[in-house]
Amino acid sequence: MSHIELSKVSKSYDKQRSVLEAIDVSIEKGEFFVLVGPSGSGKSTLLRMIAGLEDITSGTIHMNGQVVNHLLPKDRHISMVFQNYALYPHLTVEQNILFGLDAKKVSKDTQKKRLHETANMMGLEDLLKRKPRQLSGGQRQRVALARSVVSEAPLCLMDEPLSNLDAKLRAHMRMEIRRLQKKLGLTMVYVTHDQVEAMTMGDRIMVLHDGKIQQVGEPITLYNEPANLFVASFIGSPKMNMGNAVIKNHQVIIEESLSIPIEAADIMELPKNRRLTAGIRAEHLYQGKAEADADADTHTLPVINVEQLGNETMVTFEVGREFWTAKWLGQHPVRVGDRAAIRLSAENIHFFDAETGELLKAASASAAKEGVAI
Repeated sequence: MSHIELSKVSKSYDKQRSVLEAIDVSIEKGEFFVLVGPSGSGKSTLLRMIAGLEDITSGTIHMNGQVVNHLLPKDRHISMVFQNYALYPHLTVEQNILFGLDAKKVSKDTQKKRLHETANMMGLEDLLKRKPRQLSGGQRQRVALARSVVSEAPLCLMDEPLSNLDAKLRAHMRMEIRRLQKKLGLTMVYVTHDQVEAMTMGDRIMVLHDGKIQQVGEPITLYNEPANLFVASFIGSPKMNMGNAVIKNHQVIIEESLSIPIEAADIMELPKNRRLTAGIRAEHLYQGKAEADADADTHTLPVINVEQLGNETMVTFEVGREFWTAKWLGQHPVRVGDRAAIRLSAENIHFFDAETGELLKAASASAAKEGVAI
């Protein structure tokens, strides 16, 4: 039996506006499970329903084989970390960490032992007598995590806990949370709108959009085999390049401006008389040779933006009515207004149904895994 199992879970307000529709998912014991999606997708509402902070309109939630729909949050054996830390400003760090144990009337000796272990683990030993206002954002976040850890609850729920931190600190805290989860063997359900957090932290990811599950799977599977256009555009940074496509005379013609040879066997895998959308990752827009000795699969495109990041160069091209971005390792002397050569292969192209958005054919496995950069 899964540690957490959601069966046909739905949420609506006034029986009119549906926030979540028929959510079916199982979360295994010890798993780091990430709920990701844009604002308004229902991910925080779903987390609050698991916690018992939000009523369920229909469906059931099981924990350890027991239906918990009727149980109060305090009876679900969970801990929770919120976006705003939720620390008591008048209490010290030590008192904030132990607040839940005091409420449960845990013995003072046990509290002292857990506090010492947790503070040492989280690097808070020298901060225990301070008030929250005397702490940095990262230190406050560690206090919130310590309060969760000290409870020794087997299930930890996190609602966008890193969104208030700067980029460098977020990267550090991602590593700390992941390390902590593995060390303690926690089952963790983590909500974020940041697909980089989802990709780097999760054992599995569930992508939500408009209250519906778009795809559930391992991060690399979602990256290489997105179930639909939404997942393809949401997972990966920069997002997947897209364009309208037709197949004529063994050529994929994208946005009426790029013609790429395609094998007959690949054409046979695609349904006939369907409007297509082609997608290709930024790292699969390879640098081409100069026009004088260009290969057949090389195209020259106008450069409309360049981002020199030191370790890599991001180059944006105009392709018909779309803007496509290439990700090239290293430093390249490309300027806005240039015409740069790129190489494209049909092996790297994902094909989607333009009307439903569903994936029709993923890029070949070997091509998709070659040089993936997230």
